[in-house]
Amino acid sequence: MDEELLELQRQFEFAQQVKSSVRLSDRNVVELVQKLQELRVIDFDLLHTVTGKEYITQEQLKNEIATEISKLGRVSVIDLADTIGVDLYHVEKQAQDVVLSDPGLMLVQGEIISQSYWDSIAEEINERLQECSQISVAELAGQLQVGSELVQSVLEPRLGTLVKARLEGGQLYTPAYVARVTAMVRGASRGIFVPSNLSALWAPLQQLVQQMNGSSGVAVENAFFQSIFNRLLKEEEMLGSLRAGTHWTPSVFAVAQKECVDSFFSQNSYIPYETMQKLGISQAVQFLQSRYPDGKPLSAVFIHSSMIEMLDSTTEDAIEQNSWIDSLSVLPASFTSQDANKILLLCPSVQSALKAEKALILAESFVISSGFIKGIYDQIEKEAEAFSIQASTASLIDHPSKSSESQESIPANTDKGSKKKKGKSASMKTATVETVPDDEEEARPKSKRNQKKGRDSSSSQKLDAKAGGKKESVKAQEGNNFIPPDGWVMKKIVDSVPEFEDEGMDNPDSILKHLADLMRPMLINSLKERRKKIFTENADRMKRLKDDLQKKLDESFLNMQLYEKALELFEDDQSTSAVLHRHLLRTTAATIADTLLHDLDILNKLKNGIEVGDSKAQDSVLLESSERMDLAKNLNGSLSRKALALVEALEGKRVDAFMTTFRDLAEESGLALKKLDKKLERTLLHAYRKDLISQVSTESDPVALLAKVVSLLYIKAHNKALQAPGRAIAAAISHLKDKLDESAYKTLTDCQKATVTLLALMSASTGEEHDCSADRILSKRELLESQMPVLRSLVLGDSQPQQS
Repeated sequence: MDEELLELQRQFEFAQQVKSSVRLSDRNVVELVQKLQELRVIDFDLLHTVTGKEYITQEQLKNEIATEISKLGRVSVIDLADTIGVDLYHVEKQAQDVVLSDPGLMLVQGEIISQSYWDSIAEEINERLQECSQISVAELAGQLQVGSELVQSVLEPRLGTLVKARLEGGQLYTPAYVARVTAMVRGASRGIFVPSNLSALWAPLQQLVQQMNGSSGVAVENAFFQSIFNRLLKEEEMLGSLRAGTHWTPSVFAVAQKECVDSFFSQNSYIPYETMQKLGISQAVQFLQSRYPDGKPLSAVFIHSSMIEMLDSTTEDAIEQNSWIDSLSVLPASFTSQDANKILLLCPSVQSALKAEKALILAESFVISSGFIKGIYDQIEKEAEAFSIQASTASLIDHPSKSSESQESIPANTDKGSKKKKGKSASMKTATVETVPDDEEEARPKSKRNQKKGRDSSSSQKLDAKAGGKKESVKAQEGNNFIPPDGWVMKKIVDSVPEFEDEGMDNPDSILKHLADLMRPMLINSLKERRKKIFTENADRMKRLKDDLQKKLDESFLNMQLYEKALELFEDDQSTSAVLHRHLLRTTAATIADTLLHDLDILNKLKNGIEVGDSKAQDSVLLESSERMDLAKNLNGSLSRKALALVEALEGKRVDAFMTTFRDLAEESGLALKKLDKKLERTLLHAYRKDLISQVSTESDPVALLAKVVSLLYIKAHNKALQAPGRAIAAAISHLKDKLDESAYKTLTDCQKATVTLLALMSASTGEEHDCSADRILSKRELLESQMPVLRSLVLGDSQPQQS
């Protein structure tokens, strides 16, 4: 057998040495191979080498790749392509097949690495660990030029076998190093007696380990300490509780906590959450509810049910006695108003009282019985009615007076003690001619005249415009004038319950504010109902009053127009005309003006819902100048301005100015004034003459008789109704000189002189016993009385006075 092999070798060597007689070129060889492939003689794929002079099969390529890997353990695909001399594409493709077919190989970032390579690396790492105790995975990855994750995944299955170490937080530690650090963590943790954050504990341990390892040591991560701590806690080498992974509470502290909580709660039947926080218990409500299931959590404290029972008995007594109680006064200082409100709602007596509407909870902590509130409300309601009347009256005074003061500057006497005076009727049936001498007429109260009557109309119009701009705002406020404000209500509550004064009226959370907010709407509704009732009653009364006023003015104003016509007879006598104008303004004009102002004031009050007492019917009202001014200012808007103009005209010297202002005011008030026509004038003159004749027939006073006779003579002579004062009688008689015979004229002049003498003596008389003027007065009176039949005969006799 051996000899045969040797022979074959010799023949093969000879064949190789013998030179071929026919040589093939590279092209011929390529064509020959292609022909063999076409003929399916070569039925497998051939690969060219990078030189193009050699063919290699895919199987051979795989074998060469496997050989290189087994020889080196870690080889780059690029290096394989250079070594084998085949294109990189084919090498990568076959390398992937090789890796897939062998589980012990891995292709990582263009490199094929075998498990034997990693085993050798693991042995090297283990040797290095024995020298330095710890190695960073990142450092190993940098040295091996691979990723840290790959190194970690390769080392994990080899830990405890090829690598005697512990992998934690990207670090490899030897067992001795881990034991040393475990002892440090155990000692530091057992030295903690209060709740602590473990992160703060690891910082000094890191410094200690760094000093132990020296400058070459790698910093230890907190996760390494935390994992050791968790293992020790699991093995019960340390007692306590760990919350959120880092908050450590030693068992000794938890025991002390529970003892403190139990002691405080058992002694006081409550415990504030603030105390729990000081003890280090953050979730106080959950802790207390789990420990005391019968307790009740409030806003700031946790209470025992005995606290509810104690407060329940106290509030029950207050409700039964129709009183009130501030629960904060019987609860500890740690309770807030919210706590008081919650515990009150837990009291059975309060629950039943609230359901039966026997009590209310106000300001969160006050329990007030409904009977107590009703007692205060009834008292305040009476005072609120008086306040409403006073406020409504004041608004009538303030608002119009402000507007009128900006437009008029009429001085007025504002004495509140002045009273209305009653005068005689201004009707035609009782009209008389005043025969008072000059001194008596001037003694009558006079008002100050307007000091700024001459103000030009342009400034007056400007002031009217300003007043008109404020009209709407004044009307908007009138509706709320009668409602008492919060401050007034709170003051009345303090007057009823002085104990509430300490709460303070400016504190928005005080019991005063809450009571005022409760009672004020009730007061508003009550006052509105009352005003509604008053308005309903006042509407009918206003209608009756306005109808009565219209009737009064119809007769009085016609008489005034009748008397005004008589003044035309004295236009050529300025002095007498002024006296007659002044007299008519002070008598008849004043009477109808006072009637109008008085009734307009009552209508204004009724319109604004103010109660006005039912005054007895009276023929006329006589006012002083200051009273007229006050009534005019009390009216609203343009009505007030025209009333002030009427008062100003009444204090003037011309009747025609008065008549104009009177018509304006009556028209503004909605009253219709009749105009004196010829027919009405004849009717009034006839009635006036008839009434005067009746008075002359029955008159017993010679002084009064003279004036009435003169008035009758003017009706007969001029068809005019003359109203003349005593000092104008002489001038009136002189104007009749052309209308009477000499005897009648002489009788009138003699009686007039005797009357003036008599009145002068009576004025100068002192009334004493030794006064000698009494005889002269008596004689003069007897003289006048003797002339009374003669005077009557001038107007009542059969013969009429002769006219010239």
